[in-house]
Amino acid sequence: MSDIEKGSVEVIESTSAAKRSYVPRPSTIGNPAPLGMFSFASSTFMLSMYNAQVRGITQPNVVVGMAIWCGGIVQILAGMWEFPRNNVFGVTALTSYGAFWLSYATILIPSSGILSAYGDDTAQLQSALGIFLTTWCMFTFALCFVSIGKNITFIVLFGVLGTTLATLASGQFFDSVAATRAGGVMGVVVAFMAYYVGLSQLLESESHPVIRLPLGLLHTSPKKD
Repeated sequence: MSDIEKGSVEVIESTSAAKRSYVPRPSTIGNPAPLGMFSFASSTFMLSMYNAQVRGITQPNVVVGMAIWCGGIVQILAGMWEFPRNNVFGVTALTSYGAFWLSYATILIPSSGILSAYGDDTAQLQSALGIFLTTWCMFTFALCFVSIGKNITFIVLFGVLGTTLATLASGQFFDSVAATRAGGVMGVVVAFMAYYVGLSQLLESESHPVIRLPLGLLHTSPKKD
């Protein structure tokens, strides 16, 4: 056997040995959904309390920091981490609502110039905000439709959230403080529902959860023989 042939055999043998000793890295990551749900719930709770004018609060600007970091960036990160889990629904929902919070915060930041662009034309500003909320209302009901195949909690959560956004939009379109406050109260309900979902999924990720919170699954995976 020539030296070249011997060298080829050695390379093949070393490659085979390397393949046998190779240990693949785990392809799964932890469930990012609880992080996303808690971020969404906390931001929604704060803004909804302001919309409901709790303790006489009428200016929501304190929520800007929360909306950027917690509702926006953290939720988008959670959505991106759903990609390797092949959870398209989770990616779409978490990332999109993260974008919602970032866009809403941008509207409230004075240096963005968005609010000041309307000047004293309050009616035009309210119409613009109403369309903004209506857009997210339609998106939310689309998610509600998709969640019909998942669990009861998601159906109710997205259904109430969509109704909340519709109520807030009507408050802007018709300059109705009552509608805005009603939307705030409904938003608080949405926040607690999101907290429930996040807590349920967080407990489910534990090896020995102290309790399990049902989500009302509408189907079960077939058992393998």
